[in-house]
Amino acid sequence: MMFRFAYPVALIVPLIFVGAWIAWMFVRKEQSIRYSVTSSIVRFTSSADKLKGRLPLMLRSICLIGLVLACARPQLYNVEREILSPGVDIMLTLDTSGSMQALDFTLDGDPVTRLTAVKKVVNDFIKKREHDRIGLVVFGQEAFTQAPLTMDKGLLLSLVEGMQIGMAGDSTAIGSAIAVSAKRLKDLDAASKILILLTDGRNNAGDLLPLQAARAAAAVGVKIYTIGVGSKGEAPFKVNTIFGERTVYQRVDLDEETLRNVASTGGGKFYLAADSEQLSGIYDLIDKEEKSEVKLKEFFHYRELYRWFLIPALIFLCLELILRLTILRVLP
Repeated sequence: MMFRFAYPVALIVPLIFVGAWIAWMFVRKEQSIRYSVTSSIVRFTSSADKLKGRLPLMLRSICLIGLVLACARPQLYNVEREILSPGVDIMLTLDTSGSMQALDFTLDGDPVTRLTAVKKVVNDFIKKREHDRIGLVVFGQEAFTQAPLTMDKGLLLSLVEGMQIGMAGDSTAIGSAIAVSAKRLKDLDAASKILILLTDGRNNAGDLLPLQAARAAAAVGVKIYTIGVGSKGEAPFKVNTIFGERTVYQRVDLDEETLRNVASTGGGKFYLAADSEQLSGIYDLIDKEEKSEVKLKEFFHYRELYRWFLIPALIFLCLELILRLTILRVLP
């Protein structure tokens, strides 16, 4: 629920007038009886007496402020949105094989695994796609669906955060990953069907070749973007030895040619990310290139609050009149 004044302009002039009137009333000379020697009656006055004298003015001031606020029509409201046209369906297909534990990426200046950097960038990407359905496939030796296409971004973010290296095996089944992702997309009615495949390795598991899977995906209208991650040559890994944890350098085999061909077959593009900044920039480019034009119909629901100001204002006015005619009556 949100708060607003339906007629905020109604606040400006009345509040200026009320403020000036209150200030003038407080500084003007009180009605009084003239005495030749006032010093002799000063001792009979007290702070309580002065407060009583100003009480009607205070009640009148509160009344006027309440009336002004009521005239401005304070409201609580909420907005319901109905999506009138389909957005983009996006399947994020992420490699969680053993090679994703290489420590050649950094976040905030600290070395992190490739998977940790990917999770951070994918989280940011999901948050930007407010009106699109997004699904998640993870792969290693096997490929499986972590989340079908959904609008529940909270679920997706928690699943991405929970991804772990080796959760689908240590090998890399790129062909199987494309096939599983395309199967989730093929029968859906969407303006655009996007598959974003991210890996740092070469297809070395599964029964399906990446290009075969890419051709099948393209045949059902799926557009494929591929992202190769990791530095070229050797990459640092943390390993446990009999002497404790050590950093060793191992060569990681990224198959750029296959990823380029898969992207070309799927009508998309291939990107190479050697660090966190490049990876973030790639997802930003894809985000801009695949923007969905979603038509929204908005419904506003209002709850009027003017009664909460008008009724107290009238009560304070009545109190002021009663006090002026009884306890605090002013004699002419």
